[in-house]
Amino acid sequence: MAPRSGTAPLFAALGDPHRLRLVRHLASRGPQTVGRLTEGSGISRQAISKHLEVLERAGLVRRSRRGRERFAELEPPRLDDARQYLADVSAAWDGALDRLRRMMEQ
Repeated sequence: MAPRSGTAPLFAALGDPHRLRLVRHLASRGPQTVGRLTEGSGISRQAISKHLEVLERAGLVRRSRRGRERFAELEPPRLDDARQYLADVSAAWDGALDRLRRMMEQ
């Protein structure tokens, strides 16, 4: 099974624990400012901004201005791409294991 175009940057962006926490935070709390995302994170606003840039380049996050504040929010279609890719990998493994089981039973 060939990877879908753009899948590697998606998983590379999700491969960092800080970025995974940001995704989880945005998924559970909706759009947030950098200041809000920094609270309790143990990392600086500048680091949060850099992580958001990586997520934005991968298409996982969209940032927008509302008045003087800038909000980050998840891009659900991109998360669906990750989910679908993992489902495809899982189905391929299930098929391979079924073939192996049948061979062993013969």
